[in-house]
Amino acid sequence: MESAAKSEAKQHEEGSGSAESSGGGGSSSKVYHERQRMQFCLLHALNNLMQEKESFTRAELDGISENLALTDPNKDKWTPLSLIWKPHHNALTGNYDVNVLIAALEARKKKVIWHDHRKGASSIDLDAEALEGLMINVPVRRFRGLWSGRHWVAIRSVDGVWFNLDSDLSSANQFQGKEQLIAFLDSILSQGGELLIVLQDE
Repeated sequence: MESAAKSEAKQHEEGSGSAESSGGGGSSSKVYHERQRMQFCLLHALNNLMQEKESFTRAELDGISENLALTDPNKDKWTPLSLIWKPHHNALTGNYDVNVLIAALEARKKKVIWHDHRKGASSIDLDAEALEGLMINVPVRRFRGLWSGRHWVAIRSVDGVWFNLDSDLSSANQFQGKEQLIAFLDSILSQGGELLIVLQDE
C-alpha cells in the first residue's frame, strides 16, 4: 500500500484507463484501472474488479444504499445528521459500506464470502473456476494522519496474472506469482484488514 501522504495527494485526482501489462508467456494484456476520486473507493474497486468502466455508477450505488436505508432496523433512531451520514452511504464523501458492496455484486449474479481471518490466505483456492476476484478493506489514514477510515481495493487475475487494482495507486500493480499475492493478503489480514472472496453465483 502507498504511504498516507501519497494517498492524500492523489485523493482528488480523477481518472481511469487501461494499463499495458505483460502476462505469462510474454503476452500483453489490457488491465482496466480506475484512479481514486474523493472517497468513492468502493465504486472504483467494483469497476476495477469487473474490469469495465461504469460497470457500476455512482447513481446505482446511491440507489442501492437508499433501498438499504429504507429497511434499516434502526431508522427510528435517526437524527437530522443521518440524512448525510446514512447507515450505508456518506452523501458528502461518497463512502459506501460492505452492505452496498454485497448488494451490488449480487445484482450482477456474484456471491460474496467473508474470508475467515483466522485462516491464512493460502487457504483460498486461487485457481477455482468460479473465482471472480478478491475485495479487501483496509484501514487508512489521510490528511497527515488527521483522518482515519477504511479503503476498498480490488484484487483480480487478468489472463492468468494477478493484479493489485488499488485506486490509490498510479497504475495496476502486478504480483510476481501467487506466492507474492498470498504474502500480501496475509500482511493485510495481520494489519486488521478484511478479505472478501467474490465468486460467480451458480
